[in-house]
Amino acid sequence: MSYFTLYGVRVSWTAVLLLGYFVYLFLGATVFQVLEKQAEVHTRNDFQLAKLTFLTNYTCLDGPALEKFVQIMIDAWEKGVNPSGNSTNPSNWDFSSSFFFAGTVVTTIGFGNLSPSTVGGQVFCVFYALFGVPLNLTFLNHLGQSMNGHLKMLERNAQKSSNHQQAMKIFIMVSLLIFGTFLFLVFPPLLFSHVEGWTYGEGFYFAFITLSTIGFGDYVVGTDPNKHYISIYRGLAGVWIIVGLAWLALLFNLGGGVIEWVVQLK
Repeated sequence: MSYFTLYGVRVSWTAVLLLGYFVYLFLGATVFQVLEKQAEVHTRNDFQLAKLTFLTNYTCLDGPALEKFVQIMIDAWEKGVNPSGNSTNPSNWDFSSSFFFAGTVVTTIGFGNLSPSTVGGQVFCVFYALFGVPLNLTFLNHLGQSMNGHLKMLERNAQKSSNHQQAMKIFIMVSLLIFGTFLFLVFPPLLFSHVEGWTYGEGFYFAFITLSTIGFGDYVVGTDPNKHYISIYRGLAGVWIIVGLAWLALLFNLGGGVIEWVVQLK
């Protein structure tokens, strides 16, 4: 266990990290509560008012019947069926959508807007994730190392005309950061906002939440029942996720090397 001295007192790094971790969680909880709770209250009140207005306009329907219908819509939504559409909506389980779903399982994103509803699908999903998550981590790690090897080769070639080895490494990392940020976080939101009808901010929010594997599910590509998507749209989005995660793995790998170099300088 590592320690450091602060004002003559021996302090454990583990204790500091643990304290900082929970302080960060409490800070996040406080800010989210301040920003979101009042909006939730307004949404609840608006929804209750809308139900009362609906019952007033349609006197042939009583309260319990309306609540039952609302529950039917909730059940449909939880099973991946958008209640605002109709029976002609594209399937959530065509091959492209299934490929996208498989990608969200092994990458642990799990948007939550779609899940297996059959016993067979749920059992398969458990075993698929059990083997798929480690496989995905191994694949991303190997891909990151392979890409890192190519970058080191580029670095060695560049060093033939330069004696500043670490400066070249930092330059390559910064270049990779800028290029990857544009390729995976700046350009995709433009495409998503065009196809989905989102604002650029919403598209960027979706891209970041997805590649960080948080995956709230409030924004998911290819789910609008009023739009006609090409058949491979969600499949391509799945490829974007996997390659984007590989870029992040490579970036973290290079970042670890730079941090190690900085520590050695001290």
